[in-house]
Amino acid sequence: MMEAVKEYAPEFGIAPTCRALGVNRATVYRSIKRDSDPVVTASRPTPKRALSETERRNVLDVMYEKRFEDSPPHQIWAALLDEGTYLCSIRTMYRILERQGEIRERRNQLRHPSYQKPELLAVRPNEIWSWDITKLKGPVKWTYFYLYVILDIFSRYVVGWMVAERESSKLAERLIKETCLKQGIARDQLVLHADRGSSMKSKCVAMLLSDLGVTKTHSRPHVSNDNPFSESQFKTLKYRPEFPDRFGSIQDARAFCSTFFNWYNFYHHHSGIALLTPYAVHYGLAAEVTEVRQAALDLAYANHPERFVKKAPTAPALPEAVWINPPVNQNQPVGIDNLKAMQSDCKSRILEGVIVP
Repeated sequence: MMEAVKEYAPEFGIAPTCRALGVNRATVYRSIKRDSDPVVTASRPTPKRALSETERRNVLDVMYEKRFEDSPPHQIWAALLDEGTYLCSIRTMYRILERQGEIRERRNQLRHPSYQKPELLAVRPNEIWSWDITKLKGPVKWTYFYLYVILDIFSRYVVGWMVAERESSKLAERLIKETCLKQGIARDQLVLHADRGSSMKSKCVAMLLSDLGVTKTHSRPHVSNDNPFSESQFKTLKYRPEFPDRFGSIQDARAFCSTFFNWYNFYHHHSGIALLTPYAVHYGLAAEVTEVRQAALDLAYANHPERFVKKAPTAPALPEAVWINPPVNQNQPVGIDNLKAMQSDCKSRILEGVIVP
């Protein structure tokens, strides 16, 4: 990339070339300065107290002896000193072995697998759902109720929820199955995204999704922003003014959640979907509502154009697509055809095991 900048900069200028190629100008200037005035580093002189090459070889031969083949340098140093022999310091023994490439971790260390970042794209409702479980405090300390929520990421509509006394893969299986039936989900239509909780990764949930023809994906371990829509929805729930510190019973928790989700789906003007309600977006009423809004704005502009300094007001537009972890280069709006092609690519990569291992 730097060679391309240096090739085209004399013709087009450094700034336009850097913008076109996505290169920082400061990096280019540093490279030019380094090439024109290279830094000459002097070789480090050998200290007078350093071992000679013959002495180094002698130390290496001793450490290679049969009796020392399983001993670290500090053990060798101590054993030789007990015999009245001093060859060099412990640190020098390590340096000699390092020059030979023989310093490494010999224990069998646990290494975590590498997880790919999930990249999911929805351009209409009932394409990608996100689900999670959160705790609700019970009547006394250390008691909890568990709220299961399934959310459509495109419309933000809560398609299914349940409050239970425990976290259970069987309960999750029942909720997912009932929600898919209620929404009329066909085979190979839906992607269900979740974190890596025990219920989310359970065998019975995986088998159910396979039977329903639903593709499952998971967040990376210890990454908080791979399931952002469910986390944001839980925050909206728990930051409501009427949300209690504790629930007196599971019936209280269910009654509160019933009222909350009715408000959230039908009356909450969500900032992520052009201040429309999740219900309007999920059931295809967004265009009609936006048209009514635009008519009101047009009338306001006709009555008082002086109050709108820059231009006539326009109603917020519903986003064409919703991403979980958009690609790094996906920072500009694209047409619907390109979105469909990108969505097809995402699904094929999921099925091939590229995005989520």
